[in-house]
This record gives sequence, C-alpha cells and structure tokens, in this order.
Amino acid sequence: MYAQKESTVNPSDMTRTYRTYLASVVHFHLAAAEAGGLGPSDYQASSMIDLDGPLTTGQLAENLGLSPSATTRVVDRLVAAGIAERRVDPTDRRRTVVAHTGHLPDGLAELLDRVRGPIGEAVASLTEEQQEGLVAYFRAAMEAYTAAARE
Repeated sequence: MYAQKESTVNPSDMTRTYRTYLASVVHFHLAAAEAGGLGPSDYQASSMIDLDGPLTTGQLAENLGLSPSATTRVVDRLVAAGIAERRVDPTDRRRTVVAHTGHLPDGLAELLDRVRGPIGEAVASLTEEQQEGLVAYFRAAMEAYTAAARE
C-alpha cells in the first residue's frame, strides 16, 4: 500500500481557485464566441462537431441539450458561416450528418491560439504523473458535468 501524501493545499484556497478558474473559462468562451460572431450555442455546437463529428442533428441536439428544431437553426447558421456542412451519412444514405469544415471565423483562431500556447507550455512543464492526474481530473469532471447537465 502507498501512504497517502498529506496535502499542503488549503481546501478553501482550492475551492476559490477552482471556481475562479471555471468562471474564467466560461468568460473566455463567451468572448471567443462573440469574437467569432457566434452565439454561445453555435460556438458550442462548432466545438462539438469538431471534436466528435460528424454528428446527426439529433445527436448534436442531445449533446447540446436543445430541441431538434433549435439545433437545426444552429446548424443552418454554422453552414451559412462556412463552419459546418451537411453530408450524406456514410453508414445510412437516408440520413445526413453535420461535419466541421475546419474553417473558423476571423479572429477566433487567433484568440484560441493566445490561450493554447501558454496552457500547452504549463501542461508540458508538469511531470508525467502530474499530467496523468490532470487527465484523470478532466475525465471525472467531464462525466460529472455531463451527467448533471443531462439530469
């Protein structure tokens, strides 16, 4: 058995730092959406399609927590902006899927790059064990937030 190392981090400091971190992430992504001329749902849909796509409109609606008709309007806006395109589903030609084109609106790519560099450097400076802990945290947090949002 491994002895658990006693933490030197004050729990209230960790809570405050975590909440401030989350607020800064939300603020940044709202600013990024605005910089790209997108609404928050459009920005989130673009990200989901880029990460998990191509997706059917129904899958995207479920992931976004929006109605199918609202999601169709989101997709229409993304297609009009050149961010997404509708394609025939290769597994079922009766359906269409929404795929990311790789295009980002002017200003958005630059804004994303401004945070990706410093964050990448910070993560690269961590030990392998610290990086594994960070990944474990991200996975646990993702599952918790996703489950809570779906409830």
